Amino acid sequence: MSLTAAFRAAKIPRTLPTECGEASAASDGKKPSAGPEKRKEPPPWCVYLIASTRIPRTYVGVTTDFPRRLRQHNGELKGGAKAASAGRPWNLACLVEGFVNRSEACEFEYKWKNISRKMARKRTEPSVESVLQHRQAALNRVETCVDCSHLQIKWHSS
Repeated sequence: MSLTAAFRAAKIPRTLPTECGEASAASDGKKPSAGPEKRKEPPPWCVYLIASTRIPRTYVGVTTDFPRRLRQHNGELKGGAKAASAGRPWNLACLVEGFVNRSEACEFEYKWKNISRKMARKRTEPSVESVLQHRQAALNRVETCVDCSHLQIKWHSS
C-alpha cells in the first residue's frame, strides 16, 4: 500500500479553474478585464551609508525606501536597527542606487561591510571624517571586484 493511498482522505481536493472567469464575474458582478493585468513594478533597492552626527560611527544598510528607513534609524518611526540606536541622529553620507533585486543589493552591502572591516585603519583619533574616508576607500575596492557600471553612487556632504 502506498503512502498516498493511506492518506487520501487527508488531501484537500483541488477545484478546477473556471472558464474565462465565469464564476468570478458572476459572483461579484464585475466584468473580467479585457487586457492583460499590469504587474506592479517592484520597488528599487538601494544600499545606503549613514553617518552619526554625534560620534565617529557609520552604518551601511539596504532598503527600498530610504527616507522611511532614515526616520526609523533616528527613532522617529518604529523598526530602526538596534546597532544604529547609539549614533542618533544620523545623516545620509552615500546612496548607491540601481540594483536589479534585493539579492544584488545585499551582496553589495555584504562586500562593502566585509572589505571595510578587513581594511587597516589609520592610527589617528577617530573622527567622522576619518570613518567616512575609510568607508569610501572600501567602496572604491568594492568597485574593482563588482560590476558597478549600472549603479549610481551619490556621495552627500553634510
